[in-house]
Amino acid sequence: FIDFERLYMFKILFVLFVVVPIIEIFVLMQVGAVLGAWPTIAIVIATAWLGAKHVRQQGLATMQSVQNKMAVGEMPSEDIVTGLLLLVAGVLLVTPGFVTDFFGLSLLVPTVRKSLIASVQQHLTTSATQSNTVFFHHQQSQSTHQTFQQKETFKSQDASKSDVIEGEFERKD
Repeated sequence: FIDFERLYMFKILFVLFVVVPIIEIFVLMQVGAVLGAWPTIAIVIATAWLGAKHVRQQGLATMQSVQNKMAVGEMPSEDIVTGLLLLVAGVLLVTPGFVTDFFGLSLLVPTVRKSLIASVQQHLTTSATQSNTVFFHHQQSQSTHQTFQQKETFKSQDASKSDVIEGEFERKD
């Protein structure tokens, strides 16, 4: 029995921890050969510093947006995902290398983030539909509760008749 989910996760981790660093080393060596060692190091440090500065600014703006939405009773789900993507961008930008800097900087562009969020939402919707999983929020109204109480009362009044079928039930809300 093959666990495809674990195999998929292993492939992702393998790419992240083995393939990406090898690509980063190769690109750093190529840029270093063209520009020299010190300019290459300076560019890597500058991109990390500028990226961290922009991640901080956008992260604070996102946190403010989350607080504002929560204050008016809205669910800030898109802002939470944006914050998560900004965290990933920060990690990518602090990681030395040009490839991770490219992906980190691309996550700082709001249109790139929005399209990524939209594609993830589309994927989740498709996955939920294919797995026959339904997500919903149920809120019991007072009228539903009253109807339930009326049915119980009606049943107890009919208990004296001979055609009453007794049974047990469990209410799951």
